[in-house]
Amino acid sequence: MTVKKDLEKALAAAQAAKGTYATFATSTDDQGAQTMFEQMAQDMDRHIAQLNSRVSETSETKLSNRQQE
Repeated sequence: MTVKKDLEKALAAAQAAKGTYATFATSTDDQGAQTMFEQMAQDMDRHIAQLNSRVSETSETKLSNRQQE
């Protein structure tokens, strides 16, 4: 598996986790748990952004390498 494919798998997992945390946040009446899950979903936004950035970098590097051949 390529680095890009691995990153895309990690990105999909992070997006799934974010959705799960958001669902947990709306499914509980416990304010403390709701806040915790909302914060976890926000943390996943940061992870998703970082993974997206890395996917873009690997795509650009691959394109650049092809153009140099």
